[in-house]
Amino acid sequence: MRSAARRALALAGRAAPAQLAAYLALAVVAGVVPLAFAWLTKLLVDGLAGGDMGWPEAAALVGALAAAGVAAALTPHAGRYLRAEMGRRIGEAAVERLYAAMDRLVGLARFEDPVFLNRVQLARSSGAGGPGMVVEGGLGMVQAVVTLVGFAGTLFLLGPWVAVVVVVAAVPALLAELSLSRRRARMTVEVGHAERRELFYAGLLTDTAAAKEVRLFGTGPYLWRRMAAEIRTVNLAHRRVDRRELAVQGGLALFGALLSGGLLVWSVRAALTGALTVGDVALVLAAVGSVQGALAGLVGEAVSMHQALLLFGHYLEVVDAEPDLPVRRPARPAVALRHGIELRDVWFRYAEDQPWVLRGVDLVLPAGRSTALVGVNGAGKSTLVKLLCRLYDPTRGAVLWDGVDLRDLDPGELRRRIRAVFQDATHYDLTARENIALGDLTALDDPGRVERAARRAGVHELLSGLPRGYETPLTRIYLTEQAGADPAGGVQLSGGQWQRVALARALVHERPDLLILDEPSSALDAEAEHEVHARLREHRRDRTSLLVSHRLGVVREADHIVVLAGGRLVERGDHDELLALGGAYARLFALQARGYRSAAQELSR
Repeated sequence: MRSAARRALALAGRAAPAQLAAYLALAVVAGVVPLAFAWLTKLLVDGLAGGDMGWPEAAALVGALAAAGVAAALTPHAGRYLRAEMGRRIGEAAVERLYAAMDRLVGLARFEDPVFLNRVQLARSSGAGGPGMVVEGGLGMVQAVVTLVGFAGTLFLLGPWVAVVVVVAAVPALLAELSLSRRRARMTVEVGHAERRELFYAGLLTDTAAAKEVRLFGTGPYLWRRMAAEIRTVNLAHRRVDRRELAVQGGLALFGALLSGGLLVWSVRAALTGALTVGDVALVLAAVGSVQGALAGLVGEAVSMHQALLLFGHYLEVVDAEPDLPVRRPARPAVALRHGIELRDVWFRYAEDQPWVLRGVDLVLPAGRSTALVGVNGAGKSTLVKLLCRLYDPTRGAVLWDGVDLRDLDPGELRRRIRAVFQDATHYDLTARENIALGDLTALDDPGRVERAARRAGVHELLSGLPRGYETPLTRIYLTEQAGADPAGGVQLSGGQWQRVALARALVHERPDLLILDEPSSALDAEAEHEVHARLREHRRDRTSLLVSHRLGVVREADHIVVLAGGRLVERGDHDELLALGGAYARLFALQARGYRSAAQELSR
């Protein structure tokens, strides 16, 4: 907890040093003002009651009271401004660190871990405001302590036992509030999974891609009921904590009122016996109220700070998370591929309780040659692609880049030498130009490269003909700077058109050492597929490439074809050799060819 507080303060000091210093000074002033106001009031009342005060002395006290009143009026507004500005700066720095830490994760395993994803959600909600809340709580405690020390000293002068009673009475409140804080923080963690599921259902009910099926199948009420159940689960947890807080805080408020009443009775009786002056009574009333207010503020700020620190801990766990894949320090540079990539006795499974996806795979992708990987769905093709990109490491065995284990290379350098089209390529709600240039950010300011990539993918005519050409947003979900206030400024593409855009994104890097095409034409019709692969054959000539497909008509011209079945490589050779072998490849090819012939015969009738 102390370490988290120090790191939150350090983050605030780096992000908003001037605002932090000003807020600290303001907190001290705000803590002193009530004390000054009470003492000035006592002096003025005693002077007026005694009848021996002249106008100059009274005017000075009145002027001082006016200045204290001005300070009391201005400090809350200045404090709100400083708090908001400091919160914005700290939040910006915290979010930047959070997503920088997420970006440092080398592989995909953490993104498939529900516990880690729940922690990320808590980090997102607490990371932006958490450090600011910690600092605000700490400075609020400074203000409360200044007020508390001043008035406790005042009460001690009037009656030592009074100060002791008032201060000691705050201990149960502090302990009770800290207990409530721990309970609320624990509840926040416990409902995290339900909140994520609620967001999942909400996304389905509002997502454009899901809207078709939701409406066609009539699943809206079912999904809404599932979401409502998650909302009820979250609300029930909050309700339990709220009720406990109501009971505890109500009891503490009643105790505080009884204590204030008792001290008021004591001060009035003391004034009637002459032990206290009228000004002393006013001072006691101000002191009791201010001490209780300061104690309540101290407890409240301590509780707020405690809860913020508990949640900030999740932020720190994400920021401090060790890489999900080991990174060698210093890493060896990923040099240009000269000889080839080798998978040597590669075994892989996603978890120890999961089945093997790859089993003892030995494969060489020769430099400057095209290799095709074929197999039925679930054979392990996409997993092998992820290993080549080092999104996972083999459970056993190794993947070698010119004889060097990928685990010894710098991941960033390695990936700059690889481009891939994944079968589930991302649709970015950005402009057409950005959707392509994200494949190589150096092309953002190079329209020629973007256009050449689009031409290779056969999508240039489509994109150049959009309302704003390549600056047209490929979305109708929200307004963009390019579309202005016109929601019709964006365009929705079909699945096949999106696949061509994704292909252009991979091709905008004009000389990758390894080009991976994972089902690059699965959403295209036969004519478009033929056109795209004709373009790709030209582009892939004399380059290291891996074409992954279960549609064998598009892989027959590859230099080398390997067949994956059940996580093992069962056949390898060129198209003619594999047909002559009469094995799995020949059966799949014959089956698909028979399907095409049957379709052609139906069309000819």
